Amino acid sequence: MTVYFIGAGPGDPDLITVKGQRLIRTCPVIIYAGSLVPEAVLQGHQAVQVINSAELHLEQIIALMKSAHAHGQDVARVHSGDPSLYGAIGEQIRCLRELSIPFEIIPGVTATAACAALLGTELTLPDISQSVILTRYADKTAMPVGEDLGELARHTATMAIHLGVNNLGKIVAELTPHYGDDCPIAVVHRASWPDQDWVIGTLADIEAKVAVKGFRRTALILVGRVLGNDVFSESSLYHAGHAHVYRP
Repeated sequence: MTVYFIGAGPGDPDLITVKGQRLIRTCPVIIYAGSLVPEAVLQGHQAVQVINSAELHLEQIIALMKSAHAHGQDVARVHSGDPSLYGAIGEQIRCLRELSIPFEIIPGVTATAACAALLGTELTLPDISQSVILTRYADKTAMPVGEDLGELARHTATMAIHLGVNNLGKIVAELTPHYGDDCPIAVVHRASWPDQDWVIGTLADIEAKVAVKGFRRTALILVGRVLGNDVFSESSLYHAGHAHVYRP
């Protein structure tokens, strides 16, 4: 018996991996994060037990896994996006290890990847940015030392900020000294869902644009000079004068 932590992707049921979909359709027990994972992701399942974990606490979730293990049943534990990124699977894994219950993580498409696809942009352009910082805004939960937004912004790399739209004004204030008020920024609401929406602006005007849209939650902030930038060097990978093992 194995607990499979499955990344369901950002919302579009078609963006789940083939392996993740196969496991959802074959595992006899499904525990899914109903507040973020659409039920369409579970389509075709033959599970004998399907539980929405949105209203459960950790001990209740582990009890369900423990019961399935006792009955020799595999569990599809379905999270949104990629479960290894803000998926709160660390504490579940710790409990499973203490109980000697096997587990496996099935990667999923992240919200950052979905937003980049929606905006039609590459997040790592030559000469502009070769790094992507995935982080969150410190609201109720403090950030570790050295990970405050202002400190990360000093790198001026492409940045994806989770859980921050309600504090957009504070975020803009921390980013502007490092990126400049003309730096492009996008706020994407529910990327890949049927009601997806987004707005693109600069650090100088993004607050007003988001206020018009009325985004309050389930939004990702992308900031960096890669957005809407067509002035950059071509990658050496496909340059005619660049030789490598497959193209001498």
